[in-house]
Amino acid sequence: MSVQVPAVQRVVLVEGPSDAAVLRVLADARGRSLDDEGVDVISMGGATNIGHYLRRFGPRGRRLILAGLCDAREERFFRRALRGEGFSTRTRDEMARKGFYVCDVDLEDELLRALGVEAVEAILEREGELGLFRRFQWQPAQRQRAIHDQLHRFAGVRSGRKVRFAASMASELPREDVPAPLRALLEFVKPSDE
Repeated sequence: MSVQVPAVQRVVLVEGPSDAAVLRVLADARGRSLDDEGVDVISMGGATNIGHYLRRFGPRGRRLILAGLCDAREERFFRRALRGEGFSTRTRDEMARKGFYVCDVDLEDELLRALGVEAVEAILEREGELGLFRRFQWQPAQRQRAIHDQLHRFAGVRSGRKVRFAASMASELPREDVPAPLRALLEFVKPSDE
């Protein structure tokens, strides 16, 4: 007997692979399979590509239900592209009503604040990277920075670490501590029959 996977009905547009990984981890931790729900999470390769994806999947394209997540510094690209497709985006609340959410700084910052420094250092220890992080902290450019900022920077200095690190942080988040933009996005794409 084969299980039938529903056709894609909803598309979540995210900047990169770490965003996609985090959403999938958070959904899985809550007993949800985005694939089984007909939700496709697309890593766009940067926020500036959103216009292409909105045209492809939105009202002038496949007419799928759209949602998205971006960093605060990339919000302007999302707003401009959404306006170009006829979405009202004067405020973040208007964007949220359309399914598009903004991380206060960025995804990693949201996760770091939700977990706290000690929990994030425990993740690094389990993954065998705490020693590397301690050496990183002693680099001249890092010495005067707050530990939160050091952890944030450390996440992105080696290829592949950002995705793995973000997914690990997401897997440690208690349900009640999931950052608001992530929680709201997952709720937005939840099938209506649940």
